[in-house]
Amino acid sequence: MSETLLVTGATGKLGRLVLDELLASGKVSPADIIATSRDTEKLADYAAKGVQTRAANFDDAASLEAAFTGADRILIISTDALDEPGKRLRQHLTAVAAAQKAGAKHILYTSMPNPETSVIPFAPDHLGTENAIKATGIAYTILRNGWYMENLFLALPHAIADGKWYSASGKGQLAHIARADIAKATAAALASGSTESVTYTLTGDTKHTVDDIAAIVSTVTGKPLEVVDVTDEQLAGGLKAAGLPDFFIPVIVSFDTNTREGHIDLVTGDATKLSGAKLTTLKDFLEASKSALLG
Repeated sequence: MSETLLVTGATGKLGRLVLDELLASGKVSPADIIATSRDTEKLADYAAKGVQTRAANFDDAASLEAAFTGADRILIISTDALDEPGKRLRQHLTAVAAAQKAGAKHILYTSMPNPETSVIPFAPDHLGTENAIKATGIAYTILRNGWYMENLFLALPHAIADGKWYSASGKGQLAHIARADIAKATAAALASGSTESVTYTLTGDTKHTVDDIAAIVSTVTGKPLEVVDVTDEQLAGGLKAAGLPDFFIPVIVSFDTNTREGHIDLVTGDATKLSGAKLTTLKDFLEASKSALLG
């Protein structure tokens, strides 16, 4: 008998890609997929394809329990509630408890690399969620998602226009991975039928320093891009002057700190192991994103 697969945050960028991968695989019937969101109207295109759509609010335990009912394998995509300390973890714990009450057989969760040692402020949210999932006794798949290539858009368009990229990441390295490649691996894990408990770390194939990335960007765009090394404090000051919200500045700075200190300096083959697909290279991704990079 086929299992019912549920995806939370199905209207989000990753959630939609996971749904698309499940449907494209031809291995899962649309009727065996449940897509949840606060606003199910935004899932009308999936409902038209036969996917079950249900309303689910991470701040409402009852709505989650109702939405999760009948789901065998539940993918909990981490929320983006970063503006209020503690809110994201509360939401995740509510979802984990709802999955347990609903009788889920397997819980999948999108985490981050090395949450035990990461200096990023929201790392404890991920580690706390991982621990809560393990405490349920339900089989699990933890997907520690590496840094998306798409995250480079936080800095690159402005840096390219200015000709200077202010960075506090030093000579730290990380292997960016495209969101689409994360989605392929995630969909494969969700539909795998696996009953074991396992943790995967999803990274790209090649590590780069910020200088490496700047060189690739220059090659792709034809625009010179100089990396300017700054301290965490100088970076924070620049972000404040640029008008970023105060609560978000320490988060952005921590990304560079985390890279500089080596907490995300790793390459695994987990994404390809799960999806069986070749990963997108950083150069190919930037080539495809050239128009967006140049504004």
